[in-house]
Amino acid sequence: MPRWFLRVFDPGVGGRAFDPEPASWVVRRVPALIALLAGCGAVALVLVSALVLRRVGAGYRVARSLAAAPSVTLGEVAALANDGKRHYVRTTGRVSSDEDFPDENQRPLVFRRQRIERPDPGRRWHVVEEERLAVPFGIEDRATFVAVDVDALGEGLVVIPRESTGTAAELPAELIASLPERLDPGTPIRVRVDQVSAVEHATVCGVPAIGPTGPTLTAGTGRPLVLSTLEPPAAMRLLAAGRRTEVITATLLLVGALGLVAVAIVAALTGW
Repeated sequence: MPRWFLRVFDPGVGGRAFDPEPASWVVRRVPALIALLAGCGAVALVLVSALVLRRVGAGYRVARSLAAAPSVTLGEVAALANDGKRHYVRTTGRVSSDEDFPDENQRPLVFRRQRIERPDPGRRWHVVEEERLAVPFGIEDRATFVAVDVDALGEGLVVIPRESTGTAAELPAELIASLPERLDPGTPIRVRVDQVSAVEHATVCGVPAIGPTGPTLTAGTGRPLVLSTLEPPAAMRLLAAGRRTEVITATLLLVGALGLVAVAIVAALTGW
């Protein structure tokens, strides 16, 4: 029988008893190993969650901007614009304009956007044609008016849309003639209309700047100009519409990441 085997299991062989120190060293470091693995798992879940949220598209960027931008008053927006400080901020006020135009129900509008969309191979709607009608407008309170950069208003417009779906053959002749590409009559089509009324309150996120009419909110610092006429919870639900599965998946991943962080903390304190 090998001598090293007898030394381990028979303390009398070789004149030395079995030393349990290596085993106890491993046991003492198990909590640290668990903490390390849990921490790495939490980081991985956060990264996967971020990738899933990016699949939501522009809605994710808009929702993040609405949620993260610091809230300021219109007076503070004007002060930032005059100081030339480029900070991305959020503010609220009543929509105001010196001119407006009526919709089909004679409601005064300051902005109207109509999009004709078709699905791409991934079943996401792709804009084929866009038509805009707008007048200069902004938001105000009793003391301050801040203009909104209409030209910068794109995916950041968050309003309750009016939608109708069908096929290209069902479009009015004038709309078919305005399309930049010829569509097969059986192509699925969605017509979406977004509009802002002159009698609404709005939340606007953007960078203060000095425009042609004075203090103006526009896009900047890598983030879009956002205008929402909805309460924050309703705006978030609208932005996540059609992407509920991705949002739920990302939420569960973040919850799992928090759970792993808790495990890591407990394991680290246990092994301290």
